[in-house]
Order: sequence, then C-alpha cells, then structure tokens
Amino acid sequence: MGVLNVTPDSFSDGGRYVALDAAVTHGAELLAQGASIIDVGGESTRPRAEAVPVDEETRRVVPVIRGILDAVPDARCSIDTTKAAVAAAALDAGAVIVNDISAGTFDANLLAAVADHDAGYVAMHMQGTPATMQDDPHYDDVVREVGDFLVARLDAARAAGVRDDALFADPGIGFGKTIEHNLALLAALASLVERLDVPVLVGASRKSFLGSLTGAAPVTDREAQTLATTVWAFECGARVVRVHEVAPSVRAARLLHTIATATPEGAAA
Repeated sequence: MGVLNVTPDSFSDGGRYVALDAAVTHGAELLAQGASIIDVGGESTRPRAEAVPVDEETRRVVPVIRGILDAVPDARCSIDTTKAAVAAAALDAGAVIVNDISAGTFDANLLAAVADHDAGYVAMHMQGTPATMQDDPHYDDVVREVGDFLVARLDAARAAGVRDDALFADPGIGFGKTIEHNLALLAALASLVERLDVPVLVGASRKSFLGSLTGAAPVTDREAQTLATTVWAFECGARVVRVHEVAPSVRAARLLHTIATATPEGAAA
C-alpha cells in the first residue's frame, strides 16, 4: 500500500502532493514501482493534527482518485478517512477500500457506507484521537487490549454488513503508543495475525520511534528502518505494509517469496 498524502501538514511529506497534477503523478509512480493499493488521504493523522471539515477533505481526495484511475484504469485506491461522507464520495469516485484509523468509532455511519458500497475495510486501533493520542498513552497489556479492540471492531463491521473477506486489521503502530508499546506489538505480531483471522496491515513507515531507536531522527533517514519493519511484518504473517517508498518493500517481498519457495535445486519454477 503506497501512501499518497494530499495534505499540507502530514508528518512525512506534507505539501508535496497538494497540487492535483503532482498527486496523480506520484500515485502513478507508486503503482509503477509495484504498489497494489494507493492510499489517498486528505486529513493528516500525525500527532497533534486537527480535524479537517468534510467538504475540504472531500475536495482534496476525490479529484486525485479520479485522476489516478484515469491515468491507470486498473489501479486500486483506498481512502484514508474516518468520515462516512468522505468515504462515500471517494468510493463513488472509484476507490475500493476504506482505511479507517478510528475503526468506525468516530462516525456511526461509516461502516454502513462501506457496506453499501461493498467495499474493503481496514479497521485500525488508536488510543484517543490524532490531537490527543500521544498524551501519555497507557495500557495494562497492549497486545491483548489492541487485539480485543480489533476483534470487537471487526465484529461491528460484519454486523453492519461488511463482507468478511473484505476486512483487514491494523494494530496502529504509532497511534497512541509509546516506543515500548510499538515494540511489544511488533514482537507479538505473529500472535496477533493468528488471533485476528483477517489479513493484517502494518503501517510503520518513517515513524518517529524508528528514528528514536536507531539514532536517525530525520524523516528522510528512516527508509532502512522502514524496510526492516517490512521484512519483519511479512515474516510474521502480515499481508500488507503501508509505506511511503514502495520499491524497496516490493523488492523485499519478492525476495522473501523466492526464498520461501526455493527448493534444494534452487529457485522454484
């Protein structure tokens, strides 16, 4: 899943793809690098970010989705939003997945909108909101509590009519978590994959804890660390990684597959 932020204030690339032509070009580039999904977001979810009005968020994302599909008709786009109205507009424009950091807890109508459009749905765990999530996050058992939340929200999605085979789960690395919480979730990722019984998505790309752990604080110096989390996530059974730089993760996934399917005689046919 390639990240396409069409916002002025995202932590990694805010402002780079606000212009429609730049956004569509970048989306096409990510697809050419091997992205399976382009995740279009019109509201920053960085720590301390403020909410964006529905009309403005819709204005940002719908032309980009249409533009990408005009340029690459078989592309798959997801809409990164917590709002039912934005999700519905994006799905009407051709998106096929809703990537929801609130897991349907911010807007009571969002799950119904997903079901009405027969769309895919990513339920993510977050403690608090983007504006508050890093205000002293606390868990008694982060792995168990994140798993409990996701199981409950996946059930809520099913109850709203979202198809079981359209569901994904995301433990929400960096969303209302300390460095220790993030490490605990990554260390236990294989057990979460087994428990959740739907494809698991991991989004750790360029996040600040990667810089803190390795001494490479600037966002631009976190690609090697991001690639390490990609390999770890796939080895633990995750099915999707959400990344800003697609090509390195695609190469890693292909190499992992080659190794996993190799025989004593060499690469599988």
